[in-house]
Amino acid sequence: MRAREPDEPYRSSTPLELFYDLCFVVAVSLAAARLHHALGEQHIGAGLLGYLMVFFAIWWAWMNFTWFASAFDTDDALYRVTTLVQIAGALVLAAGVPAAFDRIDYTIITVGYVIMRLAMVAQWLRAGAANPHQRRTTLRYAGGIALVQVGWVLRLLLPPSLALASFVLLAVAEMAVPAFAERAGNTTWHPGHIAERYGCFTLIVLGEVVLGSTSAIQEALAEGEHLGPLLGLAAAGIVIVFSMWWLYFDESAERLLSSLQIALAWGYGHYLVFASVAAVGAGLEVAVDFDTGRTELAPLLAGFATAVPVAVFLLSVWLLHVRPRPGGRVRALNVAYPVVAVLVLVTPWSPAPIHLTAVLVAVLVVLNLVVKRRADRATGLG
Repeated sequence: MRAREPDEPYRSSTPLELFYDLCFVVAVSLAAARLHHALGEQHIGAGLLGYLMVFFAIWWAWMNFTWFASAFDTDDALYRVTTLVQIAGALVLAAGVPAAFDRIDYTIITVGYVIMRLAMVAQWLRAGAANPHQRRTTLRYAGGIALVQVGWVLRLLLPPSLALASFVLLAVAEMAVPAFAERAGNTTWHPGHIAERYGCFTLIVLGEVVLGSTSAIQEALAEGEHLGPLLGLAAAGIVIVFSMWWLYFDESAERLLSSLQIALAWGYGHYLVFASVAAVGAGLEVAVDFDTGRTELAPLLAGFATAVPVAVFLLSVWLLHVRPRPGGRVRALNVAYPVVAVLVLVTPWSPAPIHLTAVLVAVLVVLNLVVKRRADRATGLG
């Protein structure tokens, strides 16, 4: 398992990595569905907290493998088998999402993590054996992951009163492991590959938004009522999803990942990107429930169910993809993104919050195009 070169040309996602991503679709879908039901049943605080905690578990499991594979993917038989074990653990994790949401029971999710972590530690140990110059780093990863995993298992024995505090403590410990390990020597992760992998997961989460919203509207239309409002809601939802895709993929992030510190901040910041995108799907389903009279949620809260995650997405993309870019071409966008995010948060006070949100994000897409075209003309590229 020799380390791959960080400047390797044409470093793209492998079929095994894409298969790994697809197995997380189930977990993301279940988390978004549980959030939808919690909001619709007016369990807002508990639903949001449960969603954020469960989504952290999903995101972190995906991230652990993604960064390892960027540096050490050999795609031999042993690597494939070990990765398939991790996929099995991810499916167990997905099976535990309902219990975590409904009963705050993380036993099944923890079992899934144990399966994934045993395989992940084995991967790091194998990488250390094959790369003596990176052995300290790989051993730090293996030891750190194993130690924190013991903490997750022991957490199951704690009283419910310590559930949140222990979760936060262990989550911080999880995120500290890469920074601690890389201080002994950087792994050879590939900037282009990392940017592509995060883009692939963003596409998967966007796909879940489309699927969840379509299913909700299809179910409502089967009753033969509310045709006009639902068609309008469907159109607005499509504009929102298309605009989110456009804004995220407007430019490649590869050139932004110029150092480990920047890459870690960028990678960790994507928790908000992924979680907000999936939450938009839940919010649109709440909007369907509201328009069809299936929820007694107040109009203002029903509007916030979509407005808040859209605003979080816009601010996250602004912080991760727009602000770090040099040059004058983004000056207007550095103002536009936060302004549009604030305006989106105001839409729940309007009579048509989803439709107005769709207009706002579409206007931001148009502004991106105008700014880019003007910059290209100024540099002689357009």
